[in-house]
Amino acid sequence: QVQLVESGGGLVQPGGSLRLSCAASGSIFRIHTMGWYRQAPGKQRELVASITSGDTANYADPVKGRFTISRDNAKNTVYLQMNGLKPEDTAVYYCNAILTSTTTRWSDYWGRGTQVTVSS
Repeated sequence: QVQLVESGGGLVQPGGSLRLSCAASGSIFRIHTMGWYRQAPGKQRELVASITSGDTANYADPVKGRFTISRDNAKNTVYLQMNGLKPEDTAVYYCNAILTSTTTRWSDYWGRGTQVTVSS
């Protein structure tokens, strides 16, 4: 069984910062890509940022220059540093991992999500 657990969400004023963390646990053999998605009310889930096992990062245009994704392979953890937050960043943020476990190969796993609210 593989689990992804997010933390670090909350309420922040415009221009503020938050750091999200997501730890993967269970019978993991190798994590290939980890990423963050978000879903605002009434909108589809969208990619925010992703990072490969070789530390190649990819960002959605709205967050480029403000958000930074990183990972600690020893801890099976991915981070999202969010600076210069805007009200339009308000959403539930979901952690995603594509990994190979002891029973599956290149499978998709999701966390339960953490709420980020940007408001004055």
